[in-house]
Amino acid sequence: MKEFELSKAFELLEPGPVILLSTFYKGRKNVMTVSWHMLLDFTPIIACSIGSYDYSYKALVENRECVISIPAIDLMEKTIQIGNCSGQDVDKFSVFELSTQKGKYVKPQLISDCIANIECQVVDIDLGGYNCIVLKGLAAWINPEKVGSKTFHAKGDGTFVIDGDTIDLKHLMTKWM
Repeated sequence: MKEFELSKAFELLEPGPVILLSTFYKGRKNVMTVSWHMLLDFTPIIACSIGSYDYSYKALVENRECVISIPAIDLMEKTIQIGNCSGQDVDKFSVFELSTQKGKYVKPQLISDCIANIECQVVDIDLGGYNCIVLKGLAAWINPEKVGSKTFHAKGDGTFVIDGDTIDLKHLMTKWM
């Protein structure tokens, strides 16, 4: 083994697919790009890290709801560009021509261009001062036209990995089946 720079260790553990997180704040819809998130429970309970300086953070604190949208690789460049500007200054839904539709439980809208969407309620904010937001899924939506589409994952250094082959090992998961 060779020692690796600790300040870059997060690159070794980068989480699941890059997501889009939609909010509604002061009469405006907004969307941001998030790559730091994880599942905490199957129900689902999802945690994500969003800086307290972020426009979306303020919306989450005030309105306590959002939509997580999972983009496929056809939205990869738009997703990255969405992360490079603030909803405080830009109407990202217009600029990036995102199609939306109403959800069932929350005011922020689903992004119908994505593979799937999860309507969420904020259940905890700022765990231990780490700007960790815990979300509870209220409803999930799938885009039948995008089923099987590949997602992409941030490596943390400006590069991305696209999903590979799926290997079915369900027969080994006897505890959970």
